[in-house]
Amino acid sequence: MPRSFLIGTVLTALFVGMAAISLIWTPHDIESLDIPNKLKPPSGANWLGTDQFGRDILSMIMEGARTSIAVALLAVGIGMALGVPLGLWAAARKGSLLDELIMRGNDLIFAFPSLVIAILITAIFGASAVNAIIAIGIFNIPVFARLSRSGALSLWERDFILAARVSGKSAFRISWEHILPNILNLMIVQGTIQFSLGILAEAALSYIGLGAQPPTASWGRMLADAQTLVAIAPHTALVPGLAIVFMVLGLNLMGDGLRDWLDPRLRVERA
Repeated sequence: MPRSFLIGTVLTALFVGMAAISLIWTPHDIESLDIPNKLKPPSGANWLGTDQFGRDILSMIMEGARTSIAVALLAVGIGMALGVPLGLWAAARKGSLLDELIMRGNDLIFAFPSLVIAILITAIFGASAVNAIIAIGIFNIPVFARLSRSGALSLWERDFILAARVSGKSAFRISWEHILPNILNLMIVQGTIQFSLGILAEAALSYIGLGAQPPTASWGRMLADAQTLVAIAPHTALVPGLAIVFMVLGLNLMGDGLRDWLDPRLRVERA
């Protein structure tokens, strides 16, 4: 098992564990303000210090992990659930008008980054975590559509697919029973990569006020609130910044390790 996968899994599991624990317990209530103890450095009472409102930063990091993971996971789920079927459909109808429409639609979405899509959605429906999920999810659709189409096209001329076609199976059955299982490893690896990008996107949207709204904790908004306090209380920006770095690093390492582990060519080289 690749070392990068183990390191990435440990880092990711740490934050997932914090998010899970925050569902039932946090050291302090993040909605409870304690102004006399604002901007306190790390101590026994507050392991990571307090922010400008006297809230415990560790508790906010734990709940912020839950927000980031939930938004990124749901956004990747939307992208995969819609993008993979579209990609398989386009590959099964290679060269047809349907294939062309799907691919040009993907190009259209790629022309607008997730941040621009989020601004548009927020202007219409208002800023919220749900709208951030929709915006990031829409941007993930063409990613999975292109990858699944590319992987499927490389399989459609293989002998076992030709045998399935000769046996009378429909394009839908072939895509579901033969193509999808053979490209699933690609989807898993890409999913971990998009998950890390989803964490960054959620933090960016929250930083500019388009993500989760108070009192919901968010790493991006913690950074936004701390940007004027770096000189007098650097821990208020350092802690959420490091949380984002290590969460994204863990997911990227896990994705790289999964790619090395699941790629049969690399398995042969290691053997």
